[in-house]
Amino acid sequence: MTLALLAAVIALVVFAGWRGARPSQPHLGVRMVPWRFVMVLAAALTLPLFVHVAALLGVLPPPR
Repeated sequence: MTLALLAAVIALVVFAGWRGARPSQPHLGVRMVPWRFVMVLAAALTLPLFVHVAALLGVLPPPR
């Protein structure tokens, strides 16, 4: 489940990055979704998901 969620979040990062990089079209109206902000939030969500996958795989920091 974590890997599926991680794949979905990475897909959202890529999609939001693509949409955020497109030039604005003022004749069509304002953008209702802040795509760059969505991209940053989704990218921030990938870090805990990567840590969770690493914990599930048994990757632990060296003992002190």
